[in-house]
Amino acid sequence: MKSCINIYTTSNKVIIKIEQNALQKDIVLELQEKIKELKKMYKDDKTPILINGKVLKNKEMEEIQNIIKENIDVDIEFESPTTLGLSGIKKTFNKEIAISETKFHRGSLRSGQKLEFEGSLVIIGDVNGGAEILASDNIIVLGILRGMAHAGAKGNKDAIIAASAIESPQIRISNIIKEIEKEEKNDKAKTYAYINEKGEVVIE
Repeated sequence: MKSCINIYTTSNKVIIKIEQNALQKDIVLELQEKIKELKKMYKDDKTPILINGKVLKNKEMEEIQNIIKENIDVDIEFESPTTLGLSGIKKTFNKEIAISETKFHRGSLRSGQKLEFEGSLVIIGDVNGGAEILASDNIIVLGILRGMAHAGAKGNKDAIIAASAIESPQIRISNIIKEIEKEEKNDKAKTYAYINEKGEVVIE
């Protein structure tokens, strides 16, 4: 079997690079084989591990992290975050968003609340200022969007954000940020955001 994991060190990290096309079962098998090699590096050292290369699903990241944690007490970081997150997106992918899995949330989100989902999110209510919603595909708000919204959070540039009114100071689609100026908010209600052919987030 061709190796799908490469391990090397830098001045302040141990890097585990996973091949882009590697299957999870092959990653797990090879990691279990190479865990002894990793253990030797950590006899007296607490250097953190950075895992990069492949865009991983949350469950895949958890499985890899558990294998390492069972054998070594070390901090582990992923370039693909363990949550969808507003930062740290390194890889992009495109997929058919019209058939993505969808989660419905009944009720408004208040300040401090955070909701995320690997698929599309539909909020039946408002998203108030100070709240965050993150989805790997579309975000639809059947009320007013005043909080932070990040659609396509794992790199899907075909994702969209829609609401009865978009009044957020900032939204994101994929890794592209759109700051919404006060002048724009004073115009007629904006209800739809997407990435145009120039790679810019447009709000209409």
